[in-house]
Amino acid sequence: MNTNNIKKYAPIARRDFIEAVGKRLNQFGVYNKGNALTISEPTVSGSVLQIDGNAFDAGLSLARERLVLRAEQLGFDALVEQVAYTWFNRLCAIRFMELKPDYLEHGFRVLSHPEKTNSFEILDHAQDVAEGLGLERNHIVELKLAGNKDEALYRELLLGQCHQLHQAMPFLFEALDDETELLLPDNLTRTDSILRGLVDGIPEEDWEQVEIIGWLYQFYISEKKDQVIGKVVKSEDIPAATQLFTPNWIVKYLVQNSVGRQWMMTYPDSGLKAQMEYYITPAEQEVSVTVALAAITPTSIEPETIKVIDPACGSGHILVEAYNLLKAIYEERGYRSRDIPKLILENNLYGLDIDDRAAQLAGFALMMKAREDDRRIFTRDIQLNVLALQSSKDLDVPYLWRRLDVNNVLSIGTNESLFDDDQSDLVDVVNDADFKTLQSVIDLFEHAKTFGSLIQVPHEQAIFLQDLNKQLQTLIETGNSFQKPTAKTLLPFVQQAQILAMKFDAVIANPPYMGGKGMNPELKVFA
Repeated sequence: MNTNNIKKYAPIARRDFIEAVGKRLNQFGVYNKGNALTISEPTVSGSVLQIDGNAFDAGLSLARERLVLRAEQLGFDALVEQVAYTWFNRLCAIRFMELKPDYLEHGFRVLSHPEKTNSFEILDHAQDVAEGLGLERNHIVELKLAGNKDEALYRELLLGQCHQLHQAMPFLFEALDDETELLLPDNLTRTDSILRGLVDGIPEEDWEQVEIIGWLYQFYISEKKDQVIGKVVKSEDIPAATQLFTPNWIVKYLVQNSVGRQWMMTYPDSGLKAQMEYYITPAEQEVSVTVALAAITPTSIEPETIKVIDPACGSGHILVEAYNLLKAIYEERGYRSRDIPKLILENNLYGLDIDDRAAQLAGFALMMKAREDDRRIFTRDIQLNVLALQSSKDLDVPYLWRRLDVNNVLSIGTNESLFDDDQSDLVDVVNDADFKTLQSVIDLFEHAKTFGSLIQVPHEQAIFLQDLNKQLQTLIETGNSFQKPTAKTLLPFVQQAQILAMKFDAVIANPPYMGGKGMNPELKVFA
């Protein structure tokens, strides 16, 4: 792959996306004036939401409120950068998929046209794809027949595409009505649209390998890296300062001499060796060493039991290569081809990172690898084990545990007065052994965005966390009005703790590089 085009495009794209998202945020009455956040007061008249002379559907009021809340929590610049990242990731994902036969269910290009420049194939077939994208067909036909509403029509089609992809990849494409979609940039159908660089600036042949996603991300953050490198690095800037895309031959070397070596030690006559171009045959050892190695080498390995983690996974390059090798192992053992992708994604591969956007891309890269081998992978409700570690800094665990009531102590849902006083029933909570265990685990994640997978969760907690994970999943489906949202809040912390408490057969990483001069005070103390 020639990365020159990507290197040229991605930094420009970052600036363009940040500018476009910032302008869109201004339209919703959120401003950065003199480094101070300013929020305009909206008015609702009938079905119209008015903000600083801009008119929107009143149905967007709640999403706009959530947007304002995020701006107040993060600050204007941080919110804009976060959302710009997210839309860049989503559009890159759609671009990758539209160039693959049938990766998008309707089969049409969303960001380009195979025959016309500066055009969109999906616009030509708007009425045909409407229902499949969850859109009202009559409304789409009206926009199409109007002749002068292509921008509004295209915006609805693009958001519909994102909503459809939510079913297969919720980690990258949010649910319907998420406030992020309010900040999808304007003027998408114009010849100077932010989409043009993505389509015209990178040749189609460069999109053949999912590896392009990692390169795009590295060059996207390259300017941010230049801004923060050589200084004391704030927690939120650690990804930009330390992320480095690992060349493919190095990744193969690492994977083949870890996962591949373990398989070869148990099965020295395996045909896997012929497929590993960077595998190094172990040197002959003294008899005592050979005996010691034999004692710790399993006599058999079931492919489904192999656990592999990249604890600083970035955009997933190591995980993708591990997928390739594990696939060869499954095939050697005689598994059915259509069963292998789901087994690998759910049983074998784990990835952690402190960067939410990088984890999104790692999950996407794995789904694309699986899609090469299973045409129906998007419909199989895959539960990936790739997570961005979240900070528990503002989490009120006693309050959440009361609302969760997993041990049915408080009869939550039958007596709302339980929560009139923040201290009510607190004694019952703090004396609960499960609560104490959960509190001790979640306390470890106060600085999760700084320490990442360096955080040590005791292995002794693995079974408790596994059981609690199952309980939370059940409550999300069947719990009462208190339990469902509480379980959703706690689940990410339990899942990340569960992975960090596990033991793995192979840990493969190109870890983040940071000298002592760059470490912030928390990281220095930890080190």
